[in-house]
Amino acid sequence: MVELRGLTKHYGDRCVLRIASLDVPDGQLLAVAGANGSGKTTLLRVLAGLTKPDAGAVNRPADALYLPQTSYAFRGTVLRNLLIGQRGGKNEAKELLEKAGLSSLAGSKAKSLSGGELQRLALCRVLMRRGQLLLLDEPTSACDARGTQVMMSLIKDYRDRTGCSVILSTHAPGVALRHADRLLVLHEGEIAADGAPDDILTQTQSEAAERFLADWRVSC
Repeated sequence: MVELRGLTKHYGDRCVLRIASLDVPDGQLLAVAGANGSGKTTLLRVLAGLTKPDAGAVNRPADALYLPQTSYAFRGTVLRNLLIGQRGGKNEAKELLEKAGLSSLAGSKAKSLSGGELQRLALCRVLMRRGQLLLLDEPTSACDARGTQVMMSLIKDYRDRTGCSVILSTHAPGVALRHADRLLVLHEGEIAADGAPDDILTQTQSEAAERFLADWRVSC
């Protein structure tokens, strides 16, 4: 269970987060959307413990796992990237690479991967660990439609196995509308809409959410 109360965060004079209350139950997949600068990344970083809020209470599982927006690879092969810092787990690593469509690249240098492949590898590296909260910042931003489907399948499989909560930020309507249980729209650090994705598209919650979601309706 994730609980936020009275959360605020400023960068200089600019308030980037102001959330009075937010609860995310175990097992829920919450998509966080909003324009650039709306506070999505800051929210995830606060939940990951990487950014300290100015005020408020944050209650979340201690074993939270965070995937930053910028993917990276360690030196060595694709397979070795999954085994770094792990105790054993070679069979699990190979299984993850198979599901991610990267098994044929297991012996290749990780730094030679394309953007989409690197993003899938970064997710697999996170999923090698055990956590009760997945925090994913734009996890499909470098993926094509097929890669996005693979990524979301990996995320859902992990959630089904562990019962963890998943909070991911996204600019992709398809990710939020097809895969999320719940959609949160941020505007200038505040919650502009919150609810089931289909409901948010059909029921006006705020003018800010309406303006943001106008392009999403065209995409649907």
